[in-house]
Amino acid sequence: MKRSKMTELGVGLFMLAGILGLVFLGLRVSGMTLQPPGDTFRLEANFANIGGLKPRARVTMAGVTVGRVSSIELDAEWYDARVIMELQSDLEGRLSKDTTAAILTAGLLGEQYIGLSVGGDPETLANGDTLRDTQSAIVLEELIQQFVSNIVSD
Repeated sequence: MKRSKMTELGVGLFMLAGILGLVFLGLRVSGMTLQPPGDTFRLEANFANIGGLKPRARVTMAGVTVGRVSSIELDAEWYDARVIMELQSDLEGRLSKDTTAAILTAGLLGEQYIGLSVGGDPETLANGDTLRDTQSAIVLEELIQQFVSNIVSD
């Protein structure tokens, strides 16, 4: 009788450890953390097409994650997508005015994220500024459509 209770307790602890491990992995994959966010500053960028970009997507510089997309909304004046990014506060005053934002894809059909490339302008971006030089997402369906239409027209 005692052995079966110990076995049940061992199986229960093993299941609890497995569930906690899955929760931990889920938080790591989604990019969410249990710690409060640090100091950030906000930048905006307008794109003609954001493809599959989603809030909480990574913002990177030279492959290093430096922030997250906080929200995406439609610009009612220009009918573009306005992407609002929260970047690490230590980058404030270091990014030049001619910084470029491009929507990139991790792998062939992977997640989409924003890649920043710093320019050479001596003036820098401040909290709330808008990036002017942007490159929209490459949509695979549009590329296939262009390829097929070029074959048909030849």
